[in-house]
Order: sequence, then C-alpha cells, then structure tokens
Amino acid sequence: MSFASTTSLGLSTVQSSLRNAFFSKKSNFSLPLPAAAALGLFCSMDCDPNCTLVLCGKSPAENEAAKALKNSNALKLPESTEFSIFLQSESERPVKEDAFGVDSFMSSLSTSRFGRFLLWSPRLPSTHDVVSKNFCELPVGAVCVADIQYKGRGRSKNVWESPEGCLLFSFTLQMEDGRVVPLIQYVVSLAVTEAIKDVCDKNGLPYVDVKIKWPNDLYLSGLKVGGILCTSTYKSKQFNVCAGIGLNVDNEKPTTCLNAFLRELSVTTYKFRREDVLAAFFNKFEMLYEVFINQGFQSLEEVYYRTWLHSGQRVIVQEKSEDQVVENVVTIQGLTSSGYLLAIGDDNQMCELHPDGNRVDTLNF
Repeated sequence: MSFASTTSLGLSTVQSSLRNAFFSKKSNFSLPLPAAAALGLFCSMDCDPNCTLVLCGKSPAENEAAKALKNSNALKLPESTEFSIFLQSESERPVKEDAFGVDSFMSSLSTSRFGRFLLWSPRLPSTHDVVSKNFCELPVGAVCVADIQYKGRGRSKNVWESPEGCLLFSFTLQMEDGRVVPLIQYVVSLAVTEAIKDVCDKNGLPYVDVKIKWPNDLYLSGLKVGGILCTSTYKSKQFNVCAGIGLNVDNEKPTTCLNAFLRELSVTTYKFRREDVLAAFFNKFEMLYEVFINQGFQSLEEVYYRTWLHSGQRVIVQEKSEDQVVENVVTIQGLTSSGYLLAIGDDNQMCELHPDGNRVDTLNF
C-alpha cells in the first residue's frame, strides 16, 4: 500500500546494522512492549471499590478448576479492592441484559487452550491487573473480561475509564524465547482484525476494514477503535505474558465503533456482539500463535502487511544532533527481526525506527 503524504513521526533511528532484541534473564523483568490498551476513553473518577468476579470453564475439568480457585481464596485484586467470587453455575445474581454473554461465548469457542477458562466481571479496575497479579494461579490461556473498567492501563502509566460497549479483556500465555516476545503484540493485533473479518464472513456482512497502526493501535475509517497492551515477566525460565485488548464494538464515543460503521452502510440490521468477536479472536489467535511459535513471524508477515497502514509510507524522522533537531525523510519497508520499523532513506541507507514515548500514538497516518 503506497502513501503519498509525508508525515512527521516521533521516532528515533538506529542506522546501519539492524539490531536483534536481547533481553537479560532477570527474575520479574518487565519487557517494554509498546502498547496502548484502552481506546482514548475517559479519565477515571472515584469509583465503588466493590467488584464481582464470575468464574467458569468450557469443560467439566475447567469448571472444577474454577471451583478449586474459588475455594482457595487465592485470587487478589490490586490496591486491596474488595471483591466477591461466584461460579457461573452457582450464581443467582441477576445479569443485566447488555452484560457479556458467557454461555454464548463458550458455545462459539473452538480452541484447545486459549479462552477456555474465563473470569468475567461487570466492573473492574483493570482486566490486565487481574491476570498479571494472578498469573501463577490461573491456567495458561485464561481470559478476564469486564463490561466496564475504570483503571485501564495505557502507555506512560496513563489511566483510562472504558465505557459500556467496549470489548475489554486480558489473557495469559507463556513463551520461552525472549527474542520473539516483543512480536507477540503483532500476532494479537492481527488476530483481532482476522476475527472481525471472520464474523463478517459468517454473517454475510460487508467487509469492516479495521487496520493496524504500528505498533499497537487499531483504526477504522481513520479513527482509533482499539489498542493492545502486552507486558511480560521472566520467571522459572519462562516469559509470563499478559496481553490486554480494548475494542470499540458498540460505543460510538469518543471516536467510533464497529456497529456505528455498519449503521452507516445501512445494509443490515446485524450488530456485532462482544461474545462473538471474542470467541472469533481466540479461534484465530490460537491458529496464528501456533504458526508464529513454530515458523516465526515471517510466516505471518504477508497477511500482516496487508492489514497495516504503513507499507511504502514516507515519514519524517526527527533526530537530535547536539542541540539541534535534524529531520530526515525515510520510506517504511516493513518490520525488522526485532519488531521495529524497517525504513530506507533517500540515500539508500537502511535504518530501524523506534517509537519515541507516546508521540507515535497521537499522529494520524
């Protein structure tokens, strides 16, 4: 995809030889994966600290695991948040009509590992904090879903409140090779866009062309509709990765959402449902993740480049030289092996582009 415009990017460059990512094996080492989990939403206000968690699994064995976890009282939430735990099979609490449909999600899920163990809450501080703080208590592939979260995590310690209508979830996975951990956010981003395509195909919908904005945002018709946050710690020779996703499904503010796009087309009364999108996501992610682990991200690059916004884009890179800012025009070629942008200058010199703080998130490509 070619872009005629030239854009100023908050990026730093690494000239000449391209560097492979290397992460030292320290206990509880946090990987600086670029991310923005929530969707340009609302700053949090003082909130009711009481929360409810509902646990369930897809199979009888996973339901037994949910029961054991409830009985162990091992789950914890950040900042001493008060919460109650229920099993879905035992809970008699009334569920709002627009609450996440656990049964519908499970019936559409066809994975062998991811998404099969579910924690759902109508209101949480952060799904990401739930899975990251309880990683060792949860089975790998477990997912936490919230209808509303009021302390969602973004870049540079930003705090966000997420309105109703967002699909808000975080899940767990484990990886052994630290060199490829930074690339997992691209697999997650790709799985989201492929899931949306799958839902469209199954329901005879027009193509909803959600695009990936590097490194971790999702765009629709030039507006941000989603974001990805991936964090990792190193423990017992494994990288414990928590992946968080926010996607505007049925909330038009503050930007737009999938259902608003469908309404503009005026060709269908169908509405995207969070349960369908989440099940489609895990069905796609499990397949993409297997390819990624066994064959490397190179095997996914072709479909990734068809989905992102940047192939052939010319950008202005700002670099500091002593006390001056020097601007150079480069053309984006793709991704480096370490997951940064690969670009070529007008002098034919290859360079690697790195995000500079939050600035890359605020630019319109």
